[in-house]
Amino acid sequence: MSSSPQPSTPSGALGLPHSIDSPDMHRAGRELLSLALIDARNHTLHLLSLYEQALGSAALPVPRELQAQEGMLPPVWLAGHIGWFAEWWIGRNTQRAFGADCPVRPTRLAAIDPGADDWWNPAQIGPERRWSPELPDLAQTKAYLLETLESTLELLEHAAETDAGLYFYRLALFHEDLRGEQFVVMAQTLGLPLGIEQAPVSVVREPLALPATRWALGRDEAGFAFAQERGAHRVDVPEFEIDAQPVTWNQFTEFVDDGGYDREELWHGEGWRWLAAQAEGRRGPRHVEQIGAARSATGGSVLQQRFGATVRAACHHSAVHLSWWEADAWARWAGRRIATEVEWEIAAHTAARRGFRWGDVHEWTAGTLQPWPGYRADPWSGGGEFDPAAGFGRARVLRGASFATRARLRSMRRRGFALPQRDDGFLGFRTCAL
Repeated sequence: MSSSPQPSTPSGALGLPHSIDSPDMHRAGRELLSLALIDARNHTLHLLSLYEQALGSAALPVPRELQAQEGMLPPVWLAGHIGWFAEWWIGRNTQRAFGADCPVRPTRLAAIDPGADDWWNPAQIGPERRWSPELPDLAQTKAYLLETLESTLELLEHAAETDAGLYFYRLALFHEDLRGEQFVVMAQTLGLPLGIEQAPVSVVREPLALPATRWALGRDEAGFAFAQERGAHRVDVPEFEIDAQPVTWNQFTEFVDDGGYDREELWHGEGWRWLAAQAEGRRGPRHVEQIGAARSATGGSVLQQRFGATVRAACHHSAVHLSWWEADAWARWAGRRIATEVEWEIAAHTAARRGFRWGDVHEWTAGTLQPWPGYRADPWSGGGEFDPAAGFGRARVLRGASFATRARLRSMRRRGFALPQRDDGFLGFRTCAL
């Protein structure tokens, strides 16, 4: 974010969003932001209702071993945290008008509910306490979500139409969208039938050759961006060949059939240790019940758990729920390498008409998460799970989007990240020729 606020151009101007589903919502003004915030909150409430229908109650009885798993949170607590986050950074933040220049610890007003911080502030309530039945129930949480939304919308009406003035409103929107996908990931982990279907996937195409180029990474234009996406710089990229789509189940099954999970030489040292530590001698991606042997042109050879049901994965669909370690082992076995994030971005921008397809899985990329020149910490991330600084040199960059990603987050410049052992999300990968 630039130090001097830039005026927002009215919605509908060249390059600005016309719809709340547009990936250009990071530059949206007050009118579209108001509609998008309502849409995001309705989506959160809808997901809570789906949990309630699937369970008979949204107060989910989760096995202890899953409660401790990274990314797993009580659904009602997660919903309350979404409302708390918006109130913490907007309704209670007296210095919100400073935008990205806001202090990490601004002066704050009292919460709508006196217990809000003790219930939903991750810095004050540890993972164990979040499962406590003494926390607000579903009805209380829904009421809080509606109250905080109303407060946010009222304040938005008077916010300055500048990037600084709208910073925390845009942040609250994208934070809620990120948490919405987390709800879907948790439902998959828990085997809950939410009625969410993956869109049909087109045919598999041959890898694409792209010429050498000089490419500008990052965002330096007006609008909101997460810290890890800031600091635009140019990179010289040699010519490369990249998969037109993420690695498919058919391709990954060949690796399994060839003993890929038993061949130490294919694995990074840390990846091999990770594999050895997995329960029950892991021989396939997470949520897979059966993989290998009898492939067919139509049915595939993968049986997987998908939102509580055992289904046969289509052989041309992207392999999913893969850790970075599994992606790296497959690439070594195939005599290829995981695509870099700049290669991915170049192909996404320039090769769509030639068949480059993305958007059904988040895609691991090569290398570790690093700050770009000009990196500047967010005032809000401060060591939390969305804080890139905590992952520098350790986390791997994720590009693209999954079927569970809200449309406005589907940007070719979005730069997600996760530790290499994560496999609960809708994660896949694509490769390049050596």
